[in-house]
Amino acid sequence: MSMLSTLNPVLQALLATLFTWGLTALGAATVFLARSVNRALLNAMLGFAAGVMIAASFWSLLAPAIEMSEGTGVPGWIPAVVGFLLGGAFLWGVDHILPHLHLGLPIEEAEGIKTSWQRSVLLVTAITLHNFPEGLAVGVAFGAVAAGLPAASLSGAVALAIGIGLQNFPEGLAVSMPLRREGFSRFKSFLYGQASGLVEPIAGVIGAAAVLLMRPILPYALSFAAGAMIYVVVEELIPESQQGHETHMSTIGAMVGFAVMMLLDVALG
Repeated sequence: MSMLSTLNPVLQALLATLFTWGLTALGAATVFLARSVNRALLNAMLGFAAGVMIAASFWSLLAPAIEMSEGTGVPGWIPAVVGFLLGGAFLWGVDHILPHLHLGLPIEEAEGIKTSWQRSVLLVTAITLHNFPEGLAVGVAFGAVAAGLPAASLSGAVALAIGIGLQNFPEGLAVSMPLRREGFSRFKSFLYGQASGLVEPIAGVIGAAAVLLMRPILPYALSFAAGAMIYVVVEELIPESQQGHETHMSTIGAMVGFAVMMLLDVALG
């Protein structure tokens, strides 16, 4: 941790999001071991991812945003509410423009602008859409530490990166396994699966740099990332985790994911 603290915050964000991308790749690599995954297990893992993101949105993003807003001359809830709704609105807009396909749906139900893209590309695009706000959240968290605000700590930013990384594992798996079932080679399925996480280092660097250049936007940036993540949870992760007949596993996974992220943030942050 002491070595990490000496690095430039943008570099810190890059290293942290390379870690989260690495766990996406690790999840995608399970395709080399099996052709498919048990539906109940997948539901539990997707529920876990949703629980982590919900907890991270409050403990690591919204709560610090409200605390940072105190003493700025505006009520603390304004940056939190405005940023949160803008984050959701941004993802809603991208959701309606970017062609993508949710897991388990036929290609006829692809969302966004109509395109001739293959099913595999549409699936990867959907998970990439998940990962952008996650990378942004990690980047903004490290940028907040560099801003020297008491509500932000390096250990808290690291806890957020660990939590996001943990929930990236099932996301990588959730891309590579369906592609393998559709006849793709193991290597190609892995390649597509890990590629969905490559946007996180990009988003992380953007988030950290934006906060350093425009410190007054920090509470809004944290809340924006939280809103974007909650949009992903409600729009995609929860519905995907409820497919099949093992929906109780989704709920258990979400509870465990929330508890793990809360533990990480409170214990380390």
